[in-house]
Amino acid sequence: MRALISVSDKAGVVEFAVALAELGYEILSTGGTYATLDGAGVPVVQVSDVTGFPECLDGRVKTLHPVVHGGILAMRDNPEHMAQIEQLGIEPIDVVAINLYPFRETILREDVTLPVAIENIDIGGPTMLRSAAKNHAGVLVICDPSDYAEVVTALRGSEDGAAGVPYEMKYRLALKVFEHTAAYDALIADYLRSVKDIQLPVNPTFTYELVQPLRYGENPHQGAAYYREVRAWKGALVNAEQLHGKELSFNNINDTNGALSCLREFSEPTVVAVKHANPCGVGSARTICEAYLKAYDADPVSIFGGIIAANMPIDLATAEEISRIFVEIVIAPGFTDEAFALLSQKPSIRLLRLPQMDRQAPPGGMDVKKVDGGLLIQDVDAALYEEADVRVVTKAQPTPEEWADMAFGMRVVKHVKSNAIVLVRDGMTLGVGPGQTNRIGAAHIAIEGPDLPEDARRQRAALLRGAVLASDAFFPFPDCVEAAAAAGVTAIVQPGGSVKDQESIDRCDELGIAMVFTGMRHFRH
Repeated sequence: MRALISVSDKAGVVEFAVALAELGYEILSTGGTYATLDGAGVPVVQVSDVTGFPECLDGRVKTLHPVVHGGILAMRDNPEHMAQIEQLGIEPIDVVAINLYPFRETILREDVTLPVAIENIDIGGPTMLRSAAKNHAGVLVICDPSDYAEVVTALRGSEDGAAGVPYEMKYRLALKVFEHTAAYDALIADYLRSVKDIQLPVNPTFTYELVQPLRYGENPHQGAAYYREVRAWKGALVNAEQLHGKELSFNNINDTNGALSCLREFSEPTVVAVKHANPCGVGSARTICEAYLKAYDADPVSIFGGIIAANMPIDLATAEEISRIFVEIVIAPGFTDEAFALLSQKPSIRLLRLPQMDRQAPPGGMDVKKVDGGLLIQDVDAALYEEADVRVVTKAQPTPEEWADMAFGMRVVKHVKSNAIVLVRDGMTLGVGPGQTNRIGAAHIAIEGPDLPEDARRQRAALLRGAVLASDAFFPFPDCVEAAAAAGVTAIVQPGGSVKDQESIDRCDELGIAMVFTGMRHFRH
């Protein structure tokens, strides 16, 4: 009986090889693995001594030989195969334990170069793994050191070596190999695309690692799990550290990601509150506490049970305000000791730290949506209008304060589900109208706002007189202009592009409203 062991990850390999030797296996190995086993006193034979051909090309060619692959691929229940390898002097290889060159670890190094990455692409390893996995009916194949103990136990309980190990186990290990090699190749392709900034591939491949199974998906009857991109950038949610609270749910993760996406639009102290994947309150101010109060006052009803994302550390004053209500998650670059001590007294709250909250994700990101039988892939909507492209299309000109609110409003509305309307003033949302089947419906929701006590509604109505309305797409009719004017809005920012733009422009002129076209739409479905 023969076993072939050639691994980059040496964890547990000596103990595994010792167990195989005790079971009567002759062990073949190469390079560093041979040195490790030989140094540990394990009886081991170099593959080159079996093939009669030396390793060459700086070790690039070691196992690509008929003696190796014939021994792996010969079907044990095929008499012609077995007779042929006997005639050729090839002995069967019954156990194959391989793990691959550390390509992943190599490309994650900040100083990695393309030639170094390419040199860490394994060729012989995947070939042997695939050969063994293809012939799993007769060969035990292991690509994960965590499976060594189970394999040894199975072999010790077998009276016929690898052939006597239950087929279900061999099948499962073979499947694991094909998942492993597929992910390995996908990672190589992903890296090579990124080096040349090649987007929208002909044959897209994605490589993810399991972070954790989730209790359920959007609803309790749906299974779910959370995965990490192998090369996830540092500011991604998946790199957040959970400091306190129970396990994150599917909806927690999805909503928090949406909050971070909106938050990255801002460099000044800002808080974004999200409920059901839509911003419900956004505030920017001189301090993070003032920003939180703006986000809270924007919609004190919807923020209850929501997600709070802040781009500055949470201090005690902010924590005291947050602690007055129930929220699911607070994510921030950090928490002062006093703030953490206060918030962590609540067992139901989840506290996440994400130190590197980049203002924007790195370029080249892809937005992927699953549809039945296929995928939709697009560039991430990381853009905001250029000032040079903005046109004031009305007689009324925006004031400096309205220009600032327009920029604020467009940063928010692009993260609201379409059709989307947002009302803002002084770095604060006053109303959010998300996900409606018509634009006037979204406008009415934003204008009506949350269900507030009478005095709070009067204060909000006063703020609306002089507010800015931001729209993610053009107005097909002037009805949104009329509704905005009735509420007291004095300026509108929208992409423009409707065949009936002039009707909205004329109505703005009649009502004394300034309107700006950005030329950039921000649908979000």
